[in-house]
Amino acid sequence: MKRSATSLRPDRATTVRWAALGLAATALALTVLPATAVPARAAAADPLARYHHQHLTWKSCRLGSGDTTGKELEQAGARCADVTVPLDYDDPGGRTITVAVSRIRATDTAHRVGPLLLNGGGPGGQTIGDPPWVRKAMKDVGRRYDVVGVDPRFVGRSTPLDCHWPTGSAFRGAGRDRAGFDRIAAFSADLARRCRIHAGDVLPFATTRNTARDMDVVRAALGERKISYLGYSYGSYLGQVYATMFPARTDRVVLDGVIDPAQYGPRLLRRVGPANRHALEGWASWTAARDTTYGLGRTRGAVLASVDRIRAVAARTPLRLGAYRVDEHMAPIVLFNGLSQDNDSAYGDFAQGMHDMLRAADGQRVTPSPWLAGVLKFELTGAESPYGSVQTAILCADGAAPHDPEVYWRDVRRARAQDPLFGPVTANLNACAFWDRPRERPTTVRGDLPALLVNATGDPRTLYEGASAVHRTWHSSRLVTLRGADQHAVFGVYGSRCVDAAVNAYLGTGRLPATDITCRAPAR
Repeated sequence: MKRSATSLRPDRATTVRWAALGLAATALALTVLPATAVPARAAAADPLARYHHQHLTWKSCRLGSGDTTGKELEQAGARCADVTVPLDYDDPGGRTITVAVSRIRATDTAHRVGPLLLNGGGPGGQTIGDPPWVRKAMKDVGRRYDVVGVDPRFVGRSTPLDCHWPTGSAFRGAGRDRAGFDRIAAFSADLARRCRIHAGDVLPFATTRNTARDMDVVRAALGERKISYLGYSYGSYLGQVYATMFPARTDRVVLDGVIDPAQYGPRLLRRVGPANRHALEGWASWTAARDTTYGLGRTRGAVLASVDRIRAVAARTPLRLGAYRVDEHMAPIVLFNGLSQDNDSAYGDFAQGMHDMLRAADGQRVTPSPWLAGVLKFELTGAESPYGSVQTAILCADGAAPHDPEVYWRDVRRARAQDPLFGPVTANLNACAFWDRPRERPTTVRGDLPALLVNATGDPRTLYEGASAVHRTWHSSRLVTLRGADQHAVFGVYGSRCVDAAVNAYLGTGRLPATDITCRAPAR
């Protein structure tokens, strides 16, 4: 699981998270659509007929002896296939790419509902491995669905996109002064330059609208008239776009960790600072009660003071953590990474990581604990370059960002005055400030969707206020609220029987609850 600071993707316990250059030829593997017999009348009426009527070859999901995801899929009875889609839907006879899918077929065929397509978020996150745990979370209802995982275009086992970045994320803290901000502006411009060099000819097609079009090709290739859909986090936005573009093709829709489409875009972090501060304070209270284990302080205030010390020292001299160096730009990103899951295991990992960083701030040589080592590898090496490349490409192509660095500098100064820790992260620029303008306009999401919305009140990534705004717009929707948890993504992730039962009842009957539902997190 990717642990990106800005990933709009749930982190499940069941899964381990201004450069102007000419365009260069991409290294993407582009495919030719297999010959498929399509009736002439159908081909004339539907320019995508050869994609809609393609034959899928289902095969083992295992790519080799070390393929853990494939092994889990195989053990769950899943099979995998590659779906061919056009790179450019305005030119369906041109270049093609493949989208990888997995499927666990319904076993209760007498009461089969149809396919349930999944998206686990990101953007840029893999979903092909999700059917086994989603099927388990669905309990008996799962037997009535074909549960289908889809790696969106350019993600995972689909045709790849990689800008060859030295990081898995385009996001950094702005630092404490103008010199720091200028360093990150140069860093961001270099990321954009790398994408123009290595993937420039496909960047315009890495969009949510094209991902939605791919989903509809998957639907047709599966031989289905409609699909049901479960989308987490960014996947909630993808679901909204799909339902807007293909309003007659959706059946039962669940959106968990709901994005307000009015707030989605390259600067999607601008409003999440207060929620992350709240989550940090909740974690600090939990950690203070375990001072003998983590040594960060006996009170919430003392733990927060330790966090402030880490930030202050890193701003003066980078912290030494094994082979990594954590400076003023990275320290707040590490902290941001630790705040999305409200459970003892995630809290403990985060607390141990902060213990490591506090020791480094005191001048000790430290080997980072597993969680912290994973975050630093993600952020400070190119191991997850494809993830960050795709995430950024989609965000930048889905909506325009300001190109004047002074806009961001003004925002950073205002945000830092309110929150010195997270303000320089949430208001900062990223590579989208140096990106080409989007090829398409952003989607105007439909005014009403009969969907089940799920959100925790303390969600630090997709704010509860956003879910509430969407619910107010969609009068035919229902909102399931989890109160008292600073949790990103709930169904099948958090362990709330109340939430899980509400979602499964809807998936089982197709009927939304008569009223909104409120569930409460258990007291610690």
